[in-house]
Amino acid sequence: MGKPNVVLIMTDQQRADFSKTEGFALDTMPFIDSLASRGARFRRAYTPMPVCAPARCSLFSGRFPKATRVRQNGGIKNFFSPTDLVKVLRELGYAVNLVGKNHSHLKAEEFDFLSPYGHRSGGRPETKTAQEQAMDEWLRSLDFHMSFEPTPFPLECQLPYRVVRDAIECVEARDDRPFFLWVSFPEPHNPYQVPEPYFSLFPEDQLPDRVAGPEVLGRKGPKWRWERDMIERKYPGYDRHWRRYRATYCGMIRLIDDQVRRLVEHFEERGLLENTIIIFTADHGDYAGDYGLLRKGVEMPECLVRVPMIWTGPGIVAEGSQRDDFVSLVDVMPTLCEALGVEIPYGVQGRSLWPMLTGGEYPREEFRSIYAEHGFGGLHYTETERPELHFPYDGPAFDELNSVTQSGTMKMVRRDEWKLVFDMMGRGQLYDVESDPGELNNLFDDPSVRDVRLQMVEELLKWTIRTEDDLPGGPYLPKRAERNWYALYHGGD
Repeated sequence: MGKPNVVLIMTDQQRADFSKTEGFALDTMPFIDSLASRGARFRRAYTPMPVCAPARCSLFSGRFPKATRVRQNGGIKNFFSPTDLVKVLRELGYAVNLVGKNHSHLKAEEFDFLSPYGHRSGGRPETKTAQEQAMDEWLRSLDFHMSFEPTPFPLECQLPYRVVRDAIECVEARDDRPFFLWVSFPEPHNPYQVPEPYFSLFPEDQLPDRVAGPEVLGRKGPKWRWERDMIERKYPGYDRHWRRYRATYCGMIRLIDDQVRRLVEHFEERGLLENTIIIFTADHGDYAGDYGLLRKGVEMPECLVRVPMIWTGPGIVAEGSQRDDFVSLVDVMPTLCEALGVEIPYGVQGRSLWPMLTGGEYPREEFRSIYAEHGFGGLHYTETERPELHFPYDGPAFDELNSVTQSGTMKMVRRDEWKLVFDMMGRGQLYDVESDPGELNNLFDDPSVRDVRLQMVEELLKWTIRTEDDLPGGPYLPKRAERNWYALYHGGD
């Protein structure tokens, strides 16, 4: 059958828990959930950093942000890695294609087929219709906010529809090489908007309650209050509409689900599906009204760091239930290396998931925790400071990923039901996320969980040391763990 094709389907700003199989009350993505039943769903998949560019650079390099040196969206120029997934695929003779949002270190010239999209426009200018151009102008008029009415353009003008149209064109124009296709939807990222029937598909009165509203921000800290105040100044009274935000967000997810169905069905019609590995994931999540906040920005709550991750394709064993192993976007690149018969390159920090995907044996201890990062460095700005930002303080425009919300450095580790967040000042947060999903009760100083705190601090220290960059810089080569499974070497089962 030859080398498998690889299709990486990525959404932007999609949280993992808005899915019926995750226990969400509404059925937002029935087709994507059906894909999971053919393969494997990781219900504990995490982004290495809840910011677009760092997460995407980490996925393609298999390296955490502190190793890629991309720790903010404006830091792509700092990208550092000896290789990446695209280079590996090129060496194997693959055609490499992108339809959708890039926002990574990859350059236009690295793709055989490229149809780029942003959040407010997209596609190749020479193929864009007048109605699509009008839709793009309307999207820009929303200024990254939300439409309180159904989008006044048909489904065919929606960015996800156009992305799939162009992806199908790419597939139809393929040559005899195996191909990698990155289908990168720029939604459900804001501006939040959706046409009928999706606008009315999830009535506001049927939406489940949010984990917490703005009343809890006094317990969450100064950056949380700073972001809430910033959004309130931009859109006074916006939180009164949190149910409409969520209804639109759910509608956007369902629209994407229908377009993924359209793409997969095209693969099936062309006889390509049985030899294609499909990965569905997202770069990070969205508050979607939790804590009275929109988009993303402050710290690492589960709604931002936990992402959907589904694998299906040749050799991947269907799982009867969701997998509980802790995995990361940085694991995608080394997993594909093993799937394609390539040695994991030096400098890759992620772990191969291929044995567990194919029904093989693996050390469960290796996947009992995961690590993530946040912040571009320096000290935390305080609640009253108003430093220079790259958006104006006046007017409706703002960037939630600004010098205040992204200041400092934080590290996170998840294991079992526990989550530890620690910053460069030695401040700790410890949560039981199963009994406290809103992460409102910080147990770090609670003497009754002292042993848990010690275990989690040790786990974070292990990950922090483990993810130091081990690139060979001299005559000596580091001894590497098989598949980057460190648990094989310290008594893991």
